[in-house]
This record gives sequence, structure tokens and C-alpha cells, in this order.
Amino acid sequence: MVDFKKEALGIMDELVALRRDFHEHPELGFEEWRTSGKIKEFLTKEGIHFTDVAKTGVCGIIEGTMEGHENGKTIALRGDIDGLPIQDKKVCDYSSKIEGKMHACGHDAHTTILLGAAKLLNKNKHLIKGRVKLFFEPAEETIGGARFMIKEGVLENPHVDAVLGLHVTEDLDVGKIRLKSGVAFAASNPFTIKIKGKGGHGAYPHVAIDPIVMASQVILTLQTIVSREIAPVNPSVITVGSINGGTAQNIIPDEVILKGIIRTLTPEDREYAKKRLEEVVSSVCKAMRGDYEIDIEESYPCLINNEKVIERVKKSAINILGEKNIEIQKASSMGVESFSYFAMERPAAFYFLGSRNISKNIVASAHNALFDIDEACIPIGVAIQCETAIKYLSEE
Repeated sequence: MVDFKKEALGIMDELVALRRDFHEHPELGFEEWRTSGKIKEFLTKEGIHFTDVAKTGVCGIIEGTMEGHENGKTIALRGDIDGLPIQDKKVCDYSSKIEGKMHACGHDAHTTILLGAAKLLNKNKHLIKGRVKLFFEPAEETIGGARFMIKEGVLENPHVDAVLGLHVTEDLDVGKIRLKSGVAFAASNPFTIKIKGKGGHGAYPHVAIDPIVMASQVILTLQTIVSREIAPVNPSVITVGSINGGTAQNIIPDEVILKGIIRTLTPEDREYAKKRLEEVVSSVCKAMRGDYEIDIEESYPCLINNEKVIERVKKSAINILGEKNIEIQKASSMGVESFSYFAMERPAAFYFLGSRNISKNIVASAHNALFDIDEACIPIGVAIQCETAIKYLSEE
């Protein structure tokens, strides 16, 4: 078996240059034209076939040459490519050159890791019994490019049997990974509620219908869905993150708009929370003589890791890093991930790659203006993705 960590370290300078180039030129969702162009330029240089998908996304494919590859399986590796609307405040040679935009969540590293894996897998395609697809996903941070890629057929022709994804994390030291079988990330449902009352003078509330009081009651009552109606052993969150209404101290407005999000870890709790949210809003408004409009969006589903695929990742990581550097995540995260769309369709594994280095002061959290990674995590990610793909395809 090839020592993929050694091979990845052998192209470390190339990987670092790629990552820093992406970091200097972040692009937002479905605007990643330069990033997409760089990806295609790299794949072309390596002789890897690719197609455009989901506007700025790219789907590459590596055909194995091992005996029997024609009847082999197909595994996909995914890397997201978009940045965030954050002003980079780091002082370093590779800080963002684009005003108000930054790779503050590590997608530059994910893209680089996928390109590095593509290079090494293509070099060693005599070990591939089947095929490897390369999913460069746009707009992960916004509406989830994965679902558009799926709609455009990336999971077929050839049929994909499993999908791997990873995410750098600042709460785990470089040289370690964290993984979890089963439900790893929550489902989310953003919502907007318009509370309708009747405007009037603040001195005469009895001739008005106060939507601010109604909105206050709605916010408080919504919290009882989590605390009193969903089982305490099933984590869930209902957050109202925005309240807008009114123009002056002595004017009762006509309406108040609330915006928030539901996050749950089971399909049953997801449906129940949506149903009860509307019932609470309806009942409160009716009891207080008002009316309402409500919009509950269907956003990312739960991300469920397949037990067999995550175990394959674990074995590869132990071989590369040693068992002491493998951390098992006990609780599910209430965060969301668009990789979940792939995991809904195929057996999948998504894990965290440590990128923290306290000695280098690389500790800032994701979505922070000082976010950075220890680039030593990049060849580790490349090696784990390569070995997992090769081993998965060779196993019956």
C-alpha cells in the first residue's frame, strides 16, 4: 500500500501555495468563478476529466486501472469552495485581498485537500478498483450547492456508492481527527413570522392591537416547545434571532417581524417543532385579537454518517495517525452542513480534521475575522481521503 501521508508531504509546497491562493481570493456562493477556474486548471494539468455542474461547481472523475476496475464501485470525495462575507483582519502574507470577503470557515483548505487527493489518486490509479468522483461544491454557506449538484446528476453516470467529506476545526489540535457514527449534524428550518396588529397611539393602547406584546408572548411561548414538549434526551433549539417593528416610543405599530431558526436531530422532532411553531403563533395571535403570516423554510436535513463508511475512515486514520489521535464525538452537533444532502442519498462519512495550533496562536473560531489553520493539517486530510477511497473500493 502506498504511504499517502509521505506522498502528500512530498507535494506540501504545492498544496500550501494552492491554499494560500484560494485564501487570498475568496468568493461567495455561486460567484466562485475564479476558484472554479483554478480547480479546472489544476485538473486539466493532471489529466483528470471534469464537467461543470451547479453553475460554479466542478465534478471530476478518476477511472481506476486495477484489474476488475470496470465492475468496481464508485466513491465520491467532496470539498466546498465558497467563502464568507467577513472582513479578514489577519496580518499575514496570505490574508484576503478581497474587501469584505474571507475564507473564514476553511473551505480553501477543503478545496486544496480535494485537489491534493485528486493528484495522488490519479498518480496511483493502478490501485483504484473502480472510480473516484471529485465534488467541488459551491454555495455551501448559503443555500447548499450539494442539492443542485445532485439534481444535475453527479451521483449517477456512474452510480456513486459512497461519499466522503471533511471539515477543518479549530477546537482540535492538528494531527488529530474527530468522527461520529449516526446523526452528526442537525436539520434546520429557518422561519419568518409576521405578527399583525392594529397601529395606534401609545397613550391609547385600548383602541389599538399591539403586535409588540403579541410578538413578546410568541417568543416566550415558543421556548416551551423545546423545554416542555420535546423529550429532554433529544437536543433541539428554537432561536428567534431578529425582531423588527415600530418607529417611535409613543406609536404602536401595525406589525412586527420575527426571524429565527429551528434545529432538530430527528425527523419526528423536526416535523413536530414546525407544526407546534405554527400552532403557537396562531393561538397567541388569535387570543390577543391579532393575525399572522408565517413562512417555515425547508433547509438542510440531518447529516447521518453511515456506520460502515465511518468505520472505514477510522481504520484509515488509525493507520496514518495512530489510534491515540482519533477522537470519537459523543454528542451530535446542532450545527448544519450541506454535505447532509449527499448523506441522504448515499452511504456517507463526514469527519473533523484538527487544524488548531496553540503554539502558533492558530485558535480563532470559524466565522471569525482572525480565523486561520495550521497548514500541516492539509497533507493529513489528503492522506486520509486517499487511503479511505482506495480501501473502500478494494473491499467487497
